[in-house]
Amino acid sequence: MDGKTQLGDFLHTRRSRLRPEDVGVPTYGERRRVPGLRREELALLAGVSTSYYTRLEQGQSPSASPEVLDAIAGALRLDESERRYLHDLARAGRRRTAGRRPAPERVPDATRQLLDVLGHVPAIVLGRRTDVLAWNRPGHALFAGHLDFAAPGRPAQRPAMARLVFLDGHVRDLYADWPGKARAMVGHLRVVAAQHPEDAAPHALLGELSAKSAEFASMWADHRVRACADGTYEMRHPLVGPLTVTQQTLSSARGPSVVVATTEPDSPSATALALLPQVTGESAAPGDRPSVAGRRARAHAEGD
Repeated sequence: MDGKTQLGDFLHTRRSRLRPEDVGVPTYGERRRVPGLRREELALLAGVSTSYYTRLEQGQSPSASPEVLDAIAGALRLDESERRYLHDLARAGRRRTAGRRPAPERVPDATRQLLDVLGHVPAIVLGRRTDVLAWNRPGHALFAGHLDFAAPGRPAQRPAMARLVFLDGHVRDLYADWPGKARAMVGHLRVVAAQHPEDAAPHALLGELSAKSAEFASMWADHRVRACADGTYEMRHPLVGPLTVTQQTLSSARGPSVVVATTEPDSPSATALALLPQVTGESAAPGDRPSVAGRRARAHAEGD
């Protein structure tokens, strides 16, 4: 994935979505052949020359300063996630990046302990490209109970939530508003790809999804950007029926993220979620999980 190309495509799509009347640009009743602002109009709003903005959109001027990028972000009416994404793309375009094998992602002991403490709260630990690095019993039962619970412990067989959302019929059917969940996933992957341009793994996943899912390819071309901190989804679980959960992402700058699912207290959704361990026959007790020392030994033996 070329950072310069992505930067130009992102600027172009955002410029094409702005109507002149949205930003106070007079049109004097003229008919326009293409939607959105013209390059010269956007450049004027941002306080840069048309030629400079054109070169930036064409990927020929990767050295834009943070101040110029902020000015362009303001002219494009970008939100905070989109503004950060614009800066990440510009940084990626300023340096040559070569795909490399990333270091194996590990689950810190503190994160393992958090899974244990959460007990009956569904939780999963996700890596950069949404690989499931670990999950507790409720998290497994809620999000992917049809898969082997031990799969995250085998690096070569770890499921990736992005792949499951787009390519797994069971997970797709879990979400009443699947397109909304899918768009959120695509927006998250855009953020990750821009933040880690040197990491080949997320880009390989993007290529796979683009080849196997026309819906993913269409959503990716839309250049939606979203940092998935939280979202509320109506789920249709095959065992406990419909429930509404809030999925919250606890992020760490130096490690994987933890996604937890909660429901409104004393709600039908809370009742359904409480039934999940019973109907699956899975215990959420911490004692069912290997000790930290045991997990260290296993991880060392597997070379993960």
